[in-house]
Amino acid sequence: MHRLVIVGSSIEFIRLVQMAGEMGIYTIVCDGYKDGPAKAYADKAYDIDVRDEQAVAKMCIEEKADGIIGSFSDLLFEQITKAAGLAGLRWYAKPDMLDVYRDKGTQKALLKELGIRVPQNRLLGEDFTEADLEGMRFPLVIKPVDGYGSRGIFVVHDAAELKQLFARVNSAGSGTKVLCEEYSQGPEYNMMSWLYDGVVYPLSIADREKNPQKGTDIPSDNRNVYPSVNIDEVYDEAREILQKFADRTGQKEGALSMQFFKTPEGIEVCEIAGRLLGYEHELITYSTGLDIEKLLLDYVYDPEEAGRTLKNYDARTGKIYAVVYFFTKLGSVIADQREARQVVAEMPDILQADFFYKDNEVTDKNHPYFMRAYIGAETREELDRKTEYLFSRIHAYDEAGKDVVLRPVIEKSRLTDA
Repeated sequence: MHRLVIVGSSIEFIRLVQMAGEMGIYTIVCDGYKDGPAKAYADKAYDIDVRDEQAVAKMCIEEKADGIIGSFSDLLFEQITKAAGLAGLRWYAKPDMLDVYRDKGTQKALLKELGIRVPQNRLLGEDFTEADLEGMRFPLVIKPVDGYGSRGIFVVHDAAELKQLFARVNSAGSGTKVLCEEYSQGPEYNMMSWLYDGVVYPLSIADREKNPQKGTDIPSDNRNVYPSVNIDEVYDEAREILQKFADRTGQKEGALSMQFFKTPEGIEVCEIAGRLLGYEHELITYSTGLDIEKLLLDYVYDPEEAGRTLKNYDARTGKIYAVVYFFTKLGSVIADQREARQVVAEMPDILQADFFYKDNEVTDKNHPYFMRAYIGAETREELDRKTEYLFSRIHAYDEAGKDVVLRPVIEKSRLTDA
């Protein structure tokens, strides 16, 4: 019997664990969350902090694991890469490749070397001067060079704001410098792909829609729509960019994702990651029928089947599905969420909805979402109507009866965007 270590136990991993079990694979789920929901479905579970790659590797060896898998976050990708190397397990990245994937400054330099457009950027130390920003156009985005989960990212409008926020950005990473880059304009996209035998196969490209940017906060991601209304216009250029990147890094198989903007000059890359995107891979399955969990398991135990699946797949043929996010005011008590739950229960178009707080829990930065919902539609206009309905009806109240759900807005339709 195969013995598979699955690194990660959030709700995103439940179906992966279940499917592996149905295939007769002995499942071992591992991460630092004692009550991780996916652990309840595994044959065995370990409460090991994934940041301790030595302990994860030791467990893999002691359990005689013959496979390891996980995805959906930069941290998991990085730590699986390290643990797999130590345990001698097959994995699509090597530890000596991590700088290019996880250090944003190193990655930006490589992309520029490859002739790929990136926002103008600088690495700054705490003692930076305004002269170090010469030639850059405000507003600027500042972020830790090796952060993850959108932590420590801000938009600044002058050097004074940058100085003020430098320490907060730096504390979200492990380095002494921060990456500072011009704020990209234009439609934003998420792309997921998978490599087989050195070839990039796009899985889908989505429209990433956000609230307008305010103050120093990065805009919240309100809705991601698969496939993008402009997928045909960006597909070839985006695939070529990922192919160039993979060819240079030496990645031959596995997940590769990209966040990018479409400018008049062409695609401008924000970031490339060696993983699938969290809370979005489900939309590929809804949209195109490609089973992402099956692809992950085939990568480990039947790579030739994964190759056949990818060669017969076209990401441009998907139906329209979206994930809609609802953020909260941090530090608020969720005293009453009955209205939101009732709306979800009565709306047949919702394929899945996840609530992240129980009654009387306090919202925190580790769980910025109050709720997310997956919806589908026959047309983009219909999807917009359903989204607007949800945006207007989802509420949760604190002890004083004040709504703590931030009001999302729908972006201007991209139907006429180039």
